[in-house]
Amino acid sequence: MIAVHLDAVSVTYIAKPIFYDLSWEIHDNRCVGLVGPNGAGKSTLLRVLAGEVRSDTGFVVRKSGLTVGYLRQEPDLTPGCTVWEEALTASADLAAVDAALHRCEQRLADPLVYTDEAALAHALEEQARLVQRYTELGGPGYEGRVRATLHKLGFQTPADLALLTDTLSGGQKKLLGLAKLFVIQPDLLLLDEPDNHLDLAGKAFLEDLIRSYKGGVVIVSHDRYLLDVVADEIADLEDGRITVYPGNYSEFAFEKQARLLRQQQLFQAQQKEIDRLEQAAHRLLIWGRTYDNEKLIKRGKAIQKRIERIDKIDKPVLERRRMQLELSGWRGSNKVLNIQNLDKVFGPGADAGEGSGGETIVLAGLDLLIWHGERVGLVGPNGAGKSVLFRLILGTETPSGGTIAIGPSVRIGYYDQEHQTLNYGATLLDTVRSAAQMSESTAVSFLTKFLFTYEQIRSKVSTLSGGERSRLQMALLTLTGANFLLLDEPTNNLDIASTEVLEETLEAFEGTILVISHDRYFLDRVVDRIVDLEDGALTDYPGNYSDFQAAKAGIA
Repeated sequence: MIAVHLDAVSVTYIAKPIFYDLSWEIHDNRCVGLVGPNGAGKSTLLRVLAGEVRSDTGFVVRKSGLTVGYLRQEPDLTPGCTVWEEALTASADLAAVDAALHRCEQRLADPLVYTDEAALAHALEEQARLVQRYTELGGPGYEGRVRATLHKLGFQTPADLALLTDTLSGGQKKLLGLAKLFVIQPDLLLLDEPDNHLDLAGKAFLEDLIRSYKGGVVIVSHDRYLLDVVADEIADLEDGRITVYPGNYSEFAFEKQARLLRQQQLFQAQQKEIDRLEQAAHRLLIWGRTYDNEKLIKRGKAIQKRIERIDKIDKPVLERRRMQLELSGWRGSNKVLNIQNLDKVFGPGADAGEGSGGETIVLAGLDLLIWHGERVGLVGPNGAGKSVLFRLILGTETPSGGTIAIGPSVRIGYYDQEHQTLNYGATLLDTVRSAAQMSESTAVSFLTKFLFTYEQIRSKVSTLSGGERSRLQMALLTLTGANFLLLDEPTNNLDIASTEVLEETLEAFEGTILVISHDRYFLDRVVDRIVDLEDGALTDYPGNYSDFQAAKAGIA
């Protein structure tokens, strides 16, 4: 059944059309992967579906009684609440009824109410009404459902449930936001980059929940592995239009290219026919005017009108403009990184140990040797210490014990997933020119290679989307001249086309790579070694992600 029908919908933002005359049907029993380049309007389209953004033209028709759950890229969580308290607010209606019922019970506990027969009767009637409404909303057993859902998503211990929302990692915030949606089970789920910041276990939880979900799901994601696993169809939003392809992402990628090639053939055939007709009309008009033959002129004009009536086939874009990324990776030292017996302990009131009441051991006796030319993927659950290890290598964190030795000819280039290395108050132009000595015109030309418009180049970094900030960081990375890349979740927020450019560039990179990533497609393509960080120690696995997965599962 159709859950939402969009008919000729248009949305404009600051005089710029996001999409125009867009029509789309979403069914209540399918999982749709919504893909498209950064800036295509995917998040805006989700907000239209959620009813948060009104379309300028057209109609949005929802099935009667349809309930919609919407997860933003950054979940809305209440500061100062525990995980358990926040999860209980999943059903706003139920929370309101529960609060009203609590107030009613407090009034009935007051002996004075029994001195007023009318007030007592009114209070008892209100209590009965609230109890009935509480039951209708699924109040009995609600806490059990909340607890079970949190448990599925990794919040399993009393300590997990007592964590404050302010202290949660990006991945934990996503999981809590997901938990609140899965508790209430809306007819249609709208998920905007739900996999961002999730570790491999979190992604597995997400995949299982989506695959077993009874309602409809629209998911914006650039994780090709996730889309292969959960999607029944792919909706491709590009140039303000949406095209739906049956099947998962791999099927979509093949069919889209085949469709573009077919469209190219039809376009060329039509253009050939239009050219033939235009030449015929031109000849007839010239002959008619030369020989003053009205009949020939009429025939020429008739052919021109015929050309105007032709339903023109759009010229397909077979090769879209992509980010231009170049990394040289000069040789340097043979031994790039040598870590021996590394310990990292946080004390009470500091970072990971805050509120723990004692020391928190993050890394214990860790050894890691990386040679020139290796491409190492660093994986492990969120909170295992992967980013801490990066900070130790960079020297922004001090080890509690052990040694970290960087090769003498090694120059490190660092990509920060949180974009904390960017100056949000500076313009893109100033950012690039402060990173490298170059003229204004050279800086403008450089930034256009990374798909920034002239308007954006003179705007502040704070105005950029997450994907655009990622591209800016990639641009700055190329200016470092690094031969050892530390990449912390480099594919987060990048659209698929830019991710593929990054993969191709890293494949050709002649230096050394240590990358934290939970993007399984990316790890399969880029790395030749996996190191798994868990419980403060590293386990080494040769090969890419698929090899690592097989080894963990005991598959020969």
